[in-house]
Amino acid sequence: MSTGIHHVGIATKNLEKTSKIYETLGFDITWSGVLEDRDIKVIFLRNGDSMIELIQPVHYNEVNPVARFLTKRGEGLHHIAILVPNIWEFIQKMKSNYTFIDETPRRGALNYLTVFIHPRSANGVLIELIQP
Repeated sequence: MSTGIHHVGIATKNLEKTSKIYETLGFDITWSGVLEDRDIKVIFLRNGDSMIELIQPVHYNEVNPVARFLTKRGEGLHHIAILVPNIWEFIQKMKSNYTFIDETPRRGALNYLTVFIHPRSANGVLIELIQP
C-alpha cells in the first residue's frame, strides 16, 4: 500500500516566475537543482504537508520529455508522485496491468528512487512512484 501523495509536478517554461506564484501563496522553496541525467531544472516548494515540484527543461529539444510535454500540452500539471515503501515490489505487483515508461528506478530529485507509470495505462495521468 502507498503512503499517499508526495507531491504534484508542474511543468513550466520559467521556474523563477512560476515559483513566485506559490511563494505568494505561502510555499517555501525547500530544494532546487539540476538533474543532469534528465536534463531538467527542479524546484521543490512546501507548505505544511503539501509539496509542489516545478520542472523546467534545460534544453528544448525532441529528446527532452519535459520539453516535448510543454510543446504538446503547454505549462501545467505534469505528474502526481505517490510515495511507496518498496518501489521494486510495486513495479512487480503492477507491471502485468500497467505500462511503465521504464521499469528500472532511477535516482531523482531529493535522491529518491523514481519510476513512472505511462499515462496511457493510468487514464491520461503520468504517475510517478517514489521511494526515499
